[in-house]
Amino acid sequence: MSSGFGLVVRFELRDAEAAAEFDALVAQTAEGIKKHEPGTLAYVVHTVPDEPNVRVFYELYADRTAFEAHEEQPHTRYFLTEREQYLTGLDVTFLEAQAGKGPMPA
Repeated sequence: MSSGFGLVVRFELRDAEAAAEFDALVAQTAEGIKKHEPGTLAYVVHTVPDEPNVRVFYELYADRTAFEAHEEQPHTRYFLTEREQYLTGLDVTFLEAQAGKGPMPA
């Protein structure tokens, strides 16, 4: 399981209204990912119990090239631009797979 490229992103949102608008933006972006990104193996958005204005993304790509292709997609570029208006904080952690079970390339 030494291949694959992932990241975890924690978004802190301004308030409940910003969270609702951010969620709509995420839903729109996810549709583009599903249709146009075969190298995106997982793109999962989580809410956090007791933190209603936090979203955590888990993203898994076949490799670094697939991640870079994701970053260049029009739906992703739109998301990256529009998300800023809803945020008060952002933390990104890049990951390299070590061991486990998942949709990893051979």
